[in-house]
Amino acid sequence: MENIDVMVLRTLRDWRLAGQRALLATVVRTWGSSPRPVGSIMALCQDGSVVGSVSGGCIEDDLIYRFTRAYAPAAAPADAAPSAGEQDIPSGPPRLVKYGISADEAHRFGLPCGGTLELLLEFDPDAASLAALVQALASGQLMCRTVQLESGAVSLAVSDTPADLTLDAQTLVNTFGPEFRMLLIGAGQLTEYLATMALFSGFAVTVCDPREEYARSWSVAGVALLKDMPDDMVQSFAPDRRTCVVALTHDPKLDDLALLEALQTEAFYVGAIGSRRNNEARRQRMIEHFEQTEAGLARLRGPIGVYIGSKTPPEIAVSIMAEILAVKNGVALPRDMDVAHAKNDLAISANDPGLLVCGVPGPRARP
Repeated sequence: MENIDVMVLRTLRDWRLAGQRALLATVVRTWGSSPRPVGSIMALCQDGSVVGSVSGGCIEDDLIYRFTRAYAPAAAPADAAPSAGEQDIPSGPPRLVKYGISADEAHRFGLPCGGTLELLLEFDPDAASLAALVQALASGQLMCRTVQLESGAVSLAVSDTPADLTLDAQTLVNTFGPEFRMLLIGAGQLTEYLATMALFSGFAVTVCDPREEYARSWSVAGVALLKDMPDDMVQSFAPDRRTCVVALTHDPKLDDLALLEALQTEAFYVGAIGSRRNNEARRQRMIEHFEQTEAGLARLRGPIGVYIGSKTPPEIAVSIMAEILAVKNGVALPRDMDVAHAKNDLAISANDPGLLVCGVPGPRARP
């Protein structure tokens, strides 16, 4: 499954190229709690079709009601009725609209208590500009899209670094990046589950395994399987800040050199499966045989995952994917969710039942 922003833009492009009227809605400001972050986008076609999301669904429903003839909810409130001539997608410059200003409106639109969001609605975005943007994203470029609020004119430019959405009195600037990428070393059963979860999380997934017996049985559609040596694969893959590299073979001959190559890149996540003992042995090998330092290995994660007591491949994949998404989203995981610290706490408490609180390690168990 491709990145949701790319999916929205691609679908909107197709609608416009087919001559259908459509609008693009972008979350430009939020106050308090909101269902979707700033920069989220959705597209609405004249027939009521929607792709993407700016809320949990209620605001999408309101936009369908206001700007298409798809349906008119029987219980629609009087103040939600569209103005004259506006039950079709209008023409003209972009428009800013707010939802959730009052407590009653927040409740009606399913917004959290105190939540308010503001959308910019662009009517009938230019098909050629959308096609150029989608093509650039498909080629792996990071693109900056600028909208003039007075006229709706759009300009595109290649961007060097990701950036947050900005809005002022004249322009909206939103940066769209190519898909996040995941490189998995090893084509075993755990990799199948992790690759599947990564796909529906919007990652482009590549698996590398030179072992014929594993590659022969690979069966996850939509994932590229390559048989290069993993360290060579990392070099050619050229991981950037939108890339994670995960080693899953338990084989030092395959994992170690690939991990060392990945640590020399800007990959936002580099980690390897294995127990605490195996991960410590890996670090010692890298220090003794590859002249690494503790500082140079600081970014290497292991044991990987969020501690959920997982034992089966699907549960371990959930654990790993949760940690990758937390790192991607800039969320610091508490120590008691980190696999290494959580297992250490359990080992300590197992030797001293007095440290257990309701069956889990209490504060005294945590260094």
